[in-house]
Parts: sequence; C-alpha cells; structure tokens
Amino acid sequence: MTLSIWRYAHLILALVSFVFLSMASITGSILAINAIKEKSSSYSIHGLNHVSLAQTISSLQTKVQEISELEVSENSYVKLRGIDKSGDDVEVYINPKTGEMLGKPKDKSQFILWITSLHRSLFLHETGRILVGINAFLLFLIVSSGSILIIRRQKNIKNFFSKIKKATFSQYYHTLFGRLMLIPILIISITGSYLSLDRFNFFSKKEYNTILNLPKLSDESTHIAYKDIPLFSTIKLSEIRKVEFPFSDDPDEYFIIKLKDREITVDQFMGSIVSQKDFPLSQKLINVSLDLHTGRTNIIWATFLLVSSLFILFFIGSGFTITLKRSKFKLKNKYKASESKIIILVGSENGSTFSYANAIHQQLLSQNYTSHLTELNKYQLFQNAEYLLILTSTYGLGDAPSNAQKFESLLNAYPQNRAIKFSVIGFGSKSYKDFCLYAKNVNEKIKVQSWSQQLIEMHTVNDQSSDDFVKWIKEWNNKTELKLYADTHYYSQRPKNIKKMKVEEVYIPKDTNDTFIVKLNPGKRKYNSGDILAVYPCKDKRERYYSIAKIDNEIQLSIKYYPSGLASEYLINSISGDFIYGRIINNIPFHFPIKATQVVMIANGTGIGPFLGMISQNVKKRKIYLYGGFRQETEIVLRYKDFLEEQINKNKLEKYSLSFSSNSENKYVMDLLRKDYDFLVNLLENNGAIMICGSLQMQVSVEEVLDDILFKRTNKKCSDYKKNGQILTDCY
Repeated sequence: MTLSIWRYAHLILALVSFVFLSMASITGSILAINAIKEKSSSYSIHGLNHVSLAQTISSLQTKVQEISELEVSENSYVKLRGIDKSGDDVEVYINPKTGEMLGKPKDKSQFILWITSLHRSLFLHETGRILVGINAFLLFLIVSSGSILIIRRQKNIKNFFSKIKKATFSQYYHTLFGRLMLIPILIISITGSYLSLDRFNFFSKKEYNTILNLPKLSDESTHIAYKDIPLFSTIKLSEIRKVEFPFSDDPDEYFIIKLKDREITVDQFMGSIVSQKDFPLSQKLINVSLDLHTGRTNIIWATFLLVSSLFILFFIGSGFTITLKRSKFKLKNKYKASESKIIILVGSENGSTFSYANAIHQQLLSQNYTSHLTELNKYQLFQNAEYLLILTSTYGLGDAPSNAQKFESLLNAYPQNRAIKFSVIGFGSKSYKDFCLYAKNVNEKIKVQSWSQQLIEMHTVNDQSSDDFVKWIKEWNNKTELKLYADTHYYSQRPKNIKKMKVEEVYIPKDTNDTFIVKLNPGKRKYNSGDILAVYPCKDKRERYYSIAKIDNEIQLSIKYYPSGLASEYLINSISGDFIYGRIINNIPFHFPIKATQVVMIANGTGIGPFLGMISQNVKKRKIYLYGGFRQETEIVLRYKDFLEEQINKNKLEKYSLSFSSNSENKYVMDLLRKDYDFLVNLLENNGAIMICGSLQMQVSVEEVLDDILFKRTNKKCSDYKKNGQILTDCY
C-alpha cells in the first residue's frame, strides 16, 4: 500500500471516531484521576503481597468477636464484616497487618458513577456499549495506521525511535509523542475492545474445573485454630477477592475463598481443601483487561492512563491541525492542464511549498499567461506546455512527499509529445545529509527524457529561505520572457508569533569584532539551551537563526560578525535597553541528552554558544567534557575560558580542551579528538553522548575522525550512534 492510502485511512478513522474518542478521553481522564485518588487513600494498604490470610486472622482476633467475611478490593481496600467485642455488627475497612479499624465504607460519588456510565455506554445501555466497543477498536486501528506511517516516514522499523526531522509544531510533536504513547494507547484500545466483546458473550466460557478432596468428618476435638490452617499461611491478601467464613460449627459449613484465578472450599476443622474451581482463561483475561484499562490496581499505571487519555485529546487536535494545513492551499485553476503554456507541479507534505508555487502561479495569471498549478501525482500529457516548473520538498529520509509518490511511474507512462523547458527547485534543510534528495532524483529522471530541455540548473531552498528562492527567480528572469518579482518581501512568510525582547547587554571585544555576544530578556517564554532564536532585523520578513544559550534566565547569543550582514550588523549596533523582534523555535533534537551517562561537546567558533548554556544548566552535575576549536586566543575566547573555569569550580564541567589554528600550535579540534580516542570510544560504548555544533565543514571533519577511531575499535560508525541518539548535531 502507498503512504497516501495509510494516511487517508488514518484520517478517515480519526474523523469517524473523534467525537466518541474525545468523550472517552475526557471521561477516562476523570476516572484515572479517581483511581489515583483511591489508591492514595489511607484505606489503601500497600504490601498486601507480604501479608498472609493467617496473619490477618491473627491480627483481628483481639479486635473482633467474630469474622463473617473479608473482602479485598482492586484498590487494596480490605473490608471486614463481622461482630465486634460489644456484640454489634460491623462493616469496616481495616489494616490487615495490625487489625486496626480505619473507617466505614462510603457510597461512590454520584458524579463518578455518572462518568463511569457515560464512559461505558453513553447512557444508551446495550447500544451505547456496542458504540463504545467499536470506537475502542477504531482507536486500535488509528494507532496501528499511525505506527505504519511512522515506519514509512523513518524508512525502516529499526529507525522507529530515531531522530525525527524538524517540521511544524503539530506534525513534529504528533509524531514524537505518538511514538512515546504508542504502547499505553494500544493497551487501552485492546483491553477496551476485549471488554466490550466479552460483555456480549463473544468468547466461550468453559465450565470450571472442579477438584474434590473431601476429608473424613471429624469431631470438634480435632478442630484446629483458623490462623493455624497451613493453607492460610500460603495465601497472600493480594491474591484474594473475598473470604466467607463458616457460619457455624456445622461440618457442612466451609471456608469459601475466592481468589483472582480460582475459588477454593476449605474444611473448617482440618483445614483441607474440599474443592477447587479454576476460572476459565476468558475470566482471567477479563480481570487482566480491567486492571490494565482502569488502573485500579496500580497508582503508577493509573497515572500512565491519565497521561495517555490527555494525549489522545492532543493527538486529535494536532492531527486535525496537520490536516487543515495540508488542505490550506486549494488548487483553483483558471486554465485546464491541456490548454496551459506553463505547468507548475508541487510535491509537499505539509503544504508549505505550495505558498511559493502559488506565488509564481498568481503572477503568471496576472500577466495573462496560461498557467496550471497541481500536484506531482497529477502529472499527465501536457499537450500545449512549453515550461514545466517543479517545486518539491523531501519526506522522511529522502523519500517523495505523499502527493508525489506516483510521479515516477506517471513520468514513464506519459512521455510528452513536444519539447518542454523544465526547472526543478528543491526545498529542505541542510541539517540533514539527504538535503533536497528527492528533488535531485526528480531532476535527474526528467533530464534523461527525450522531450526535456533543462532551462536552469536545479536550485535548492534551505529552511524556506526566500533569499534562496529569489536566487532562482533572478536566473529564471534572465532565461525567459516570463518575468517574476525578484523581491524577498513578496515570498517571505513572516510567522505570527514574533515577540519583542529586551537587549540586556551587547559585548563587543576590543581586540576584534569578529565575534560578539548579545544577552536578551525573553520575558516569561519557555526555552532551553540548544533552541533556535529567529531574529527579524528589519520590517520585512527576512529572518536569521542563532543557537540559544540559557544563562541566568537570559538568552545569550554568540554571533559571528559579517560587515553589512542583515542581522549581525543590526545586533552589533544595538544597545542595552533596545528591543529586538524574534521568535523562539524549539529544537528538541539538540537538547541536552539527560539520559546520557557522560556528554562530550564539540564546537568551533560561535558553535560553542549553546554549550555554554547547557553547562550552566547542569544542576545535576553530570560529567561534561568540552572540545573547542578557534582561530586564535582572542579576548572573547578568554571570556569563554573564564566562564568555563567558573563552571569547573561549580562541578558543572569536568574538563575543557581548546585548540587554535592560527598560532604556533596550528591545531584543530580534530587533533584534540585523535589524542583522546580511547576516551571517546569508551564514552560511546558506555551510553555516553557526543554533541557537535558549529560549521558544517567542521562537522564533516569531526565525523571523519570519529568514524576512523570508532571503526578500528568497534566496527561501528557515527551513523550507528546517531540512530541511537548518542551523536547529536546542529551545524550550519
């Protein structure tokens, strides 16, 4: 099946069931909170698996005159029915370890009973139970189809938990949290479906297996004390549901002990088993399903159920947000494909590439050119086409977006009957090795067609940069009579969440302004070291990105100065008290790896910036080692060193090593790594992590060194550790 089929299946299932799933999630959250509350009650006794029935009977002997029944609920409440020392009937919760009476049972809250009924049957009795059961199964299908989409996105099931490509907020977290909550939500859906099927006797129930071991009747002289019955010493309260005590000394009166998996009848005189009824497998599965579906037996699992229920609501919201964004650009064409001179084909997973394509399309229409805009999957024979423009992103790890998966087969099926000039523009992120890979593949496949004439060499657009796109526009204008606006303002899409931030300090070293530091007060916004600050230096829509260091609740940016640079010129001329405009972009894939035993940080130049913040935030004093490469020991490097020495004194940094390429040493950061090769290998092999930040050229060189070191000693390469999340990169 194609990715599109799975995506549509996932969407249709969500559309069909979202009302019921929303209701079930809300009520399920309330019931999970109630389960947590009940398990936290003083009536709930911990450690029942260490308390035997004999111990409980012994502890009650001095407290009551007679015991008629003991009942242990799923939330570990132990209830006693009997007669107290005053001869009065009692029904009370007890502590079985001490025999202490804790309080009288109370009726369940009417609100909780109402919520339970709504959750189980929607107040529609049997019809409601059927609907709830169907929707529990639909949830299972939604989770399954979502898992398949993730596997297809990551190319292989082995990459299921590998790094996810940066995307929109909704898509990124929909996928990220979907992986984390996969197992709990699967359990909720499977157990809910099973309980619904059992409610309508879908599973056959075999007769109990009855074992008879009738003892010879004995007189009262051989009557042993209840607490001394050997069987009672082996049965723990955690196994018990209910114990009914003999009503009298009549030999026909027995102990009836109902356990989780069987029912035992025990002779009161000799303590021998009279009969045993083993519950069928279906009954055992019902008990397990109820425990898992309600969280009634474990407060930790009940908390998981609460979180899972809330996340189902998040998935519903984020899923529909993704769908709305994908459908944002409705393709309305004035001219049919067969009559158009210019054909614009788009491959886009989330719709963002359509904005650029539509900008071109509208300009051409306004100039009275016959232009037709559609998806790559709609490729066909274009009878009157003279120009073919293809704008496409890459999905997953180099694959086609969902609306472009048929293109290759269609390209072979429909050879054009006339010469057509073509141009391909790829959209992606240089943070990934497969940058614009699908666009490159498309370009190569079209080039070999007999009808194709490449008008312009393939262009790439990094991170939706309007500057990159305008470079293609200018070349297009030079090659054709179809003129387009060559102004970044026209193509930029300035986000709505841009905020003012106060400049607290601009530190410009006296010896050189090659690098400077800016400190900003972001207000109450949440962010972390390693996140990205997009700065908007002008009133237009152009932006520049900087890695954030969070130090003393301020944003610190280490910035390389470019004379006449759009942002660096703007920031270096700022003064304390000024305001700049920017937005914080979560960069979770480059956050500090809190699960790592040790962390090595490798940087060159301003790439050290986010690492300074991570070290400052190392309140748990994990072992961090920093390797930094600079051209020379400047004033700003000395400032870095002072900061690092301070962090060593605070036990937030274990060690740092710096190299300088433009002095007598003539060393690079790669030389530092070669020197410590044993340490680096041992660190990775013992669940440590390496983080790399700086220039792409440095990253390539560092990975070559690491590959050489690692392969000689472990037969592994950086790519293996990247899949495990042990090597993290954020280079530019």
